[in-house]
Amino acid sequence: MTKTYRLGIDAGGTFTDFILSDTKGDLRIFKTLSTPKDPTQAVKNGLALITAETGLSAEEIVSNADLCINGTTVGLNALITHTGAKTGLIATQGHTDSIEIRLGHKEDGHRYDPNYPPATMLVPRHLRHGIRERVLSDGSVRTPLNEDDVRAACLKFRQAGVESVAVSFVWSVLHPEHEIRAAGIVREELPGIHLTVGSQLYPQVREYTRTSTAVVNAYLAPILQRYVAAIDAYFQDLGARRPVRYFQSNGGLAPGNVVTEQSVYAINSGPASAPQAALDVARPWAEKNIITCDMGGTSFDITLTRNGKANINKNIDFLRYRIGIPMIQVETLGAGGGSIGWIDDMGLLQMGPHSAGSEPGPACYGRGGERPTTTDAHLVLGYLNPGGLVGGRLPLDVQKARAAIKTHLADPLGISVERAAYGMFTIVNVNMVNAIRRVSVERGYDPRDFVLMGAGGATGAHITALAREMGISKVLVSKLASGLCAYGQIISDVKYNHMAPAPLRLHGAEAAKTLNDLFTSLEARGREDLSADGFSEGEISVSRTLDMRYVGQVHECTVEIGAFDVTLSTLEDIKAAFHARHKELYTYDEPHNAVEVVNVESTVTGHLTKPEHMHVAPGKSAARALKDHRDMVFNADGVAQNTPVYDGGALGAGDTLHGPAVIEEVTTTIVVEPGWTVTLHETGTYLIEADTAPGVSRRQAALAVA
Repeated sequence: MTKTYRLGIDAGGTFTDFILSDTKGDLRIFKTLSTPKDPTQAVKNGLALITAETGLSAEEIVSNADLCINGTTVGLNALITHTGAKTGLIATQGHTDSIEIRLGHKEDGHRYDPNYPPATMLVPRHLRHGIRERVLSDGSVRTPLNEDDVRAACLKFRQAGVESVAVSFVWSVLHPEHEIRAAGIVREELPGIHLTVGSQLYPQVREYTRTSTAVVNAYLAPILQRYVAAIDAYFQDLGARRPVRYFQSNGGLAPGNVVTEQSVYAINSGPASAPQAALDVARPWAEKNIITCDMGGTSFDITLTRNGKANINKNIDFLRYRIGIPMIQVETLGAGGGSIGWIDDMGLLQMGPHSAGSEPGPACYGRGGERPTTTDAHLVLGYLNPGGLVGGRLPLDVQKARAAIKTHLADPLGISVERAAYGMFTIVNVNMVNAIRRVSVERGYDPRDFVLMGAGGATGAHITALAREMGISKVLVSKLASGLCAYGQIISDVKYNHMAPAPLRLHGAEAAKTLNDLFTSLEARGREDLSADGFSEGEISVSRTLDMRYVGQVHECTVEIGAFDVTLSTLEDIKAAFHARHKELYTYDEPHNAVEVVNVESTVTGHLTKPEHMHVAPGKSAARALKDHRDMVFNADGVAQNTPVYDGGALGAGDTLHGPAVIEEVTTTIVVEPGWTVTLHETGTYLIEADTAPGVSRRQAALAVA
């Protein structure tokens, strides 16, 4: 009987991760260096690696796969490096500069800095064209659409070589006819051009957010279309039975045509799958409050789930661009294994945000990198196997790591190489802890109420240090940790978000009927999409949110409600949910004040069958897995202590170790500091617990080094 496979691919800045599962619960992880100049090459290299290790050809895997899923950084990289498509904007006359005015907003930390540079505009001013038309806030037309203006804009776009166009008019969500007609003219005048219509992509109140979201989508669409076309063609040549699914920033899967049309949803597609994976890994312990830390070669990504649900952000500034669509909240920090250490003008040691990436990589990779990185520090501290990473396929050079740290950090600071390396390690930890606080403390959550989940190839070296700093006493690290996001992809579902404006007060039967009809209409669209994807009614679920505020407020907050009929009586339940959420966010509520809705959203999910968990055979003795001892540094004094090193592949379920110790898996290394105990669970997850309640101790170490 032929096996059925499921393949998850997560392309990161340094490594591309592959998770391959079959119907019997056999899950395997593979890793290859990313190829930023041609992301499809990393996919080909990874499949070749799988063939070499399993004997299964790429054709055999793909043709027998029920799903092949891809999480990609192509869109993110284009936005970071400003290498997206040449884009034009058609907007209401007088509003073409809204994306530059940005509501007068400056990012936190720079509000009073006159020297802080403005954001780079994705659409330069000469490619923004104002159109004579105007719709009022009640949806009535004050000025009809001037079609000659649209044609004139198209002529200029053609002359300028524009690849993609965004159309966004004022109050188009209440009267979309002007945008729809303008889009029709663009298609007539510029056949084959990529086109984003604001009221269709993001049908929500707020002109600046809608316009900015449309511009970002238009900027990325041609890039994603070329990438999707290349990936789809490659997998079709391998005999794929179903189209490749792509992971979206909202935490769900979508086919390539959806990702191409709604490219803005693919920006954070990689780390957005972490919450789903974390919940699955933590299920044996019934843990639903989880902070997931994913440290790869380039960045450190943090996500948070509370009561089994991931934080969702809407209407946020991402890389300085306002994006309205719902996205899994991912706090990203320039702190990865490739983060470069340097000394600032005040003579203080700093880490990142610049990264050596995969080309040339850390100094210890021997690929031409000369600057000291976090990975070099790990090697000098004794945490990493000098024999190499990824099962020895990536050899490491200790002497080059020491030389880089000595030349650029230790000698200028007048300290030993070991102290400098531990200083690098500690400062990276402090930076990461600050980022963890942004998704927890700053949102009203106490991190001590959460489990810390390790993900990414480099997190294992920091995980107990981070937990100690945050006061967290329970840590989980899966054997699949370095590919946790790829694992999250293969256990995720297909998801569509449908939105609509709904400016009304929550009062009376008419308001209830309006909301109920709106939700019903949105969900019918979602069910139709999923039905076309082959889902039956029993495999579909719905969740609903409302953007609400007190009458007179400027900003609204998002409130999740049940998928019940909205009636006069359930309106009171909705208002109660809003009061509770408002109090949770802002510490107060106003039950006496009138409440109004601004926008509504329905999330329609098609549920897929999930692969079986990994299964680890019972252990006989942890001592059987002891493979070596290495000198390792666990304190700012730089003094090493002889520490046991264990082969993770030789450990069995129930085996227990006490820190200090290091566990070497093929694609990650777990550092268990003194004062922690680790036990391997039968599902292939390491449970690491503090022997005593952790306290804040690393801050002093960081100050001592500085």
